Amino acid sequence: MGTKSIKVKTLADKYGVSVKEILKKLESQGFGDDVKNANSEIPPDAVELVKSYFDELMAKKGRTSRDSGKTKNTASTPAGGKQEVHIKGPIIVKTLAEALGKRPNEVITNLMMMNVLASINQMLDPAVAVELASKMGFSLIIDKREKEEHVQKESDAQVPESPEEIEFKDNPKDIVTRQPIVTFMGHVDHGKTSLQDAIRKTRVAAGEAGGITQHIGASIAHCGNKSVTFVDTPGHEAFTAMRARGANVTDIVVLVVAADDGFMPQTIEAMNHAKAANVPIIVAMNKIDLPNANPDKVLLHMQQHGLMPEDWGGTVGVVKVSAKTGQGIDDLLERILLEAEMLELKGNPKRPAEAFVLESQLEQGYGPTASIVVKNGTLHVGDPILCGEYYGKVKGLIDHRGQRIKSAGPSTPVKIVGLSGVPDAGTKLVVCKSEKEAKEIGEARSASKRVEALSGKGGGMTLDDLFSKMESGKRNTLKVVVKTDVCGSSEAIVESLKKLPSEKISVEVLHAGVGAITENDVLLAASSDAIVIGFHVRVNPGVNDLAKKENVEIRLYSIIYELLEDIKDAMAGRLEPDKREKELGVAHILKIFELSRGPKICGCMVDKGVVKVGSKSRVFRKGELIFNGEVRSLRRFQDDVKEVRQGMECGIKLDNFLDFDVGDVIQFYEIELRKATL
Repeated sequence: MGTKSIKVKTLADKYGVSVKEILKKLESQGFGDDVKNANSEIPPDAVELVKSYFDELMAKKGRTSRDSGKTKNTASTPAGGKQEVHIKGPIIVKTLAEALGKRPNEVITNLMMMNVLASINQMLDPAVAVELASKMGFSLIIDKREKEEHVQKESDAQVPESPEEIEFKDNPKDIVTRQPIVTFMGHVDHGKTSLQDAIRKTRVAAGEAGGITQHIGASIAHCGNKSVTFVDTPGHEAFTAMRARGANVTDIVVLVVAADDGFMPQTIEAMNHAKAANVPIIVAMNKIDLPNANPDKVLLHMQQHGLMPEDWGGTVGVVKVSAKTGQGIDDLLERILLEAEMLELKGNPKRPAEAFVLESQLEQGYGPTASIVVKNGTLHVGDPILCGEYYGKVKGLIDHRGQRIKSAGPSTPVKIVGLSGVPDAGTKLVVCKSEKEAKEIGEARSASKRVEALSGKGGGMTLDDLFSKMESGKRNTLKVVVKTDVCGSSEAIVESLKKLPSEKISVEVLHAGVGAITENDVLLAASSDAIVIGFHVRVNPGVNDLAKKENVEIRLYSIIYELLEDIKDAMAGRLEPDKREKELGVAHILKIFELSRGPKICGCMVDKGVVKVGSKSRVFRKGELIFNGEVRSLRRFQDDVKEVRQGMECGIKLDNFLDFDVGDVIQFYEIELRKATL
């Protein structure tokens, strides 16, 4: 009994290979015109040929067509496509190899060809896994976990994925002016805490001073019929940690500078943090009562560091105060209220609350508690809430005086009881429609966070990440934090970085300081998508671990020109190469040759330049472009050649084009890639 014809798809399923591989083999044997897609019938005389080829191929790989049948049970093949393989995340190299029916070392080898180094138990990025499977002839489908699927089903019932992103339409009649939220920052022992204590003692309503709960993280001061919310932070490190999570809590920063010391290292650092947050700065010149106070020194330091005081024609307000005597306290509060008035801070007490966590803890008798400040809306006892991956119902609200209240409006600091866990500082808190919705979203986020932790992804930026974003048009600024051994080196490096010639990318120095690289430098870089550059300095213990966690790159140098060359080369090398078209030659078609098997061949005369195999080509008919492709092969008489020069005749086969006509003109060119210039 003779061999019967068989469909391409059926044969592909039998051997566990893609339809494309079958078609490619048939085309190489001259059957390309008869068999064009997955549902085409393979002629009987070609069936045995293809079978013998793939039988030998499977034998070399240690597999048989029966082995492929096993893959068929776990993978489906859509008509005209690749085999579909389903896998659940997280994706481990070993698990992926089993799903694809490949050996782990084969998968690892293919990953290395993609410039991905991975061990057998390492987790892969889903995009990398999909690309790898595609190269190996499979279509990888990543199934969602059961909890995510459940949340997705609930989305049909209008359960939102991210309640924080839902826009609330405010009624203009409900909009009111809210009090400003102010953070005090500055150098150690310049009087931040003393100044706040002086304000609390003299300006907090009578009877409240003794009841202020210092650990709540904020307090309220009154000035006439207006109020100001002061955020208590341990320093700019906490301020940065909050910004690193996207929190815009502070409206105004008060930079406390001692009149006898002027700007100190932490003063400059605090100023840079405030500038990066893009909030108004008021300079409180403290200790003005001391005999050695030197206001002009402070003003000079301000000018040197880019803060132009009003007295010298700038826009930054300077208030002379004394935490010890109370001098200038009223002026400082008035200045804060003036800045707030210029900002036109608004809030809607009638909308669901939006708040940010200042600090959180586990308290005996309460469980998880969080000190928050309400940025907009009103939070009520009993509201279902979601705070990052934690959820719950507001069981209690405690104000800054330690008293229980029923609700908290815009700019109000309050401690909440009722969350399922302890959230990080800076996490946004929102009110959900129901406690069930909050629980489902919180649990889904918790599962997602565990996967992200396993994959080692952080929230910062490496230089490679920066340029990949820049190439996609999302970014054109390189932000850096510079730490050096001496001040002179710092100034030289900063100036040199700013002068790097580039029209496509600029360098912004967020902070330049002297001394070892600290955790605070990494936090600033993480919050601003920057990299940390060290020159003749060491990295403090534990900082490298934090940098890995936050995905921040630290680069250390000992020679200044190596530092500059490294940054410059990286900038140029990571830019997308300039593409330029180089004309090779022109030919016109003299005659069309029909072959019994295979595509048509056009007989041409090369009128100009040269024709090369693999060069790009454009076909023109009566001056109009009808095809843009590639030269697949060239022939001179019976021989295959790589190129044909001007004045010679040749046969040309173009990629996927058969509609030739005598008189058509073919233009040949190639794309030159030149290193991008800054």
